[in-house]
Amino acid sequence: MSGHSKWHTIKHKKGALDAKRGKLFTKLIKELTIAARSGGSGDVGINARLRKAVSDAKAANMPNDTIDKAIKRGTGELEGVSYDEITYEGYGPGGVAVLVNTTTDNRNRTVAEIRHVFSKNGGNLGESNSVSWMFNRKGQIVIDAALKSEDEMMEIALEAGADDVTSDADTHQIFTAPEDFHAVLEAIKAKSIEPMSAELAMIPQNTIKLEGADAAKMLKLYEALDDHDDVQSVYANFEMDEADLA
Repeated sequence: MSGHSKWHTIKHKKGALDAKRGKLFTKLIKELTIAARSGGSGDVGINARLRKAVSDAKAANMPNDTIDKAIKRGTGELEGVSYDEITYEGYGPGGVAVLVNTTTDNRNRTVAEIRHVFSKNGGNLGESNSVSWMFNRKGQIVIDAALKSEDEMMEIALEAGADDVTSDADTHQIFTAPEDFHAVLEAIKAKSIEPMSAELAMIPQNTIKLEGADAAKMLKLYEALDDHDDVQSVYANFEMDEADLA
């Protein structure tokens, strides 16, 4: 099994579970606030990151009032918590490289808790730039394979400006340059195709195959990190057979 392709299906299902538990709203509100602040504008017409954050929030059925308040906290129109974006790097079981993107109002608390999650689950927190060089930043759009054939999806994506498309029995994965991500995403949606997920992701250059105990430990580490309230996203360079993934 090719690693991250199936893994994105699992992430999609986990995202639905997080939505039921209310965790998704917390992460989306933080992203709205950060996107409005870092993009220098609360206008989705000129702030591409905010446009994506608003789209994600609406897809999760977040009330417009909640979205507006989060944006205004980011632009300074409303008082609120000030968040910092910090990426932590480390190693999981079997030497897997792990990147953890966080949004926090307390750096000291977050680094201590992330370090604890790593050590408790067979990993260790590394230094800055210890593993990030193993990943490339790309747009990644995941489509349910039942919606279009591989050839149809390839034609639509490449016409829209995508760099590459890979497919398996369950999904099509479309990769873009970061600067082309939003244009490709909008072109795909214009064809009435709704992605399972769409993000600017850190894609590993190479993967490590995990089996047995290491595979189980890595999944526990991933889930523990992803469940942390300050964690926005987790990327890792592992792959495993479907039996271990299940």
